[in-house]
Amino acid sequence: MGRLAILGALHEEIADLLAAMDPGAETRRIAMRDFQVGTLWGTPCVIALSRIGKVAAAATASIVIQEFGVSRVLFTGLAGGLHPQVRVGDIVVADALMQHDMDARPLFGRHEIPLLGRERFDADAALSALLLDSARDFAAKGGLPGAAAQPRVHHGLIATGDIFVNDNDLAHELRQRLPDALCLEMEGAAMAQVCHEFGVPFAVMRVISDSADHAAKTDFTDFLVNLARLYTAGILKPLLQSGALRDA
Repeated sequence: MGRLAILGALHEEIADLLAAMDPGAETRRIAMRDFQVGTLWGTPCVIALSRIGKVAAAATASIVIQEFGVSRVLFTGLAGGLHPQVRVGDIVVADALMQHDMDARPLFGRHEIPLLGRERFDADAALSALLLDSARDFAAKGGLPGAAAQPRVHHGLIATGDIFVNDNDLAHELRQRLPDALCLEMEGAAMAQVCHEFGVPFAVMRVISDSADHAAKTDFTDFLVNLARLYTAGILKPLLQSGALRDA
């Protein structure tokens, strides 16, 4: 089995992963990005900062597939909660991803990816199941020390767009249009499309940092600085140490 790629849009989301890589990890710089190649908690990995947005995520996914020959891609980071049952501090693992801002009407249906004939990209079931199990174990232990509430783990649709949603009216409109969407972010569906076209399995895990409302900027920034890396490492460390991703 080839290397696992782990991508994040912001440094804080993957900082603890980079710090935990075994000595001897190699840095390769391609297209203004640093790719850390080595072993993380016993699992061969390439870790990269994709930067924010769909184009950036698609470019990074293309590079790890073509230049490093990864066998699976995992995107991790923060998201704004959209569904009423999703609250700040919860964890979402995607079963599918779609672009909420794709609209090529009247040539194609709303949300349909032109020439692919589909709106949604299904995450790899086996990789997602491993993530769900690890996230549930993390939540069952209470999540983070001192947390006000035990995080809940959700599995469902993640919506992607080149918009940081911090507007109550826009969030309401998206809830009405996409009633099954659990959360909003800015990279996952673009990465998913690239993986789909290359035939590479993928999964996406997001931690809810805000409610995509008027307070989103403040809530997101605080969560990013203080908590994001702890969730990522807390969930991925036992999974990678278990060897499940080496043996899958």
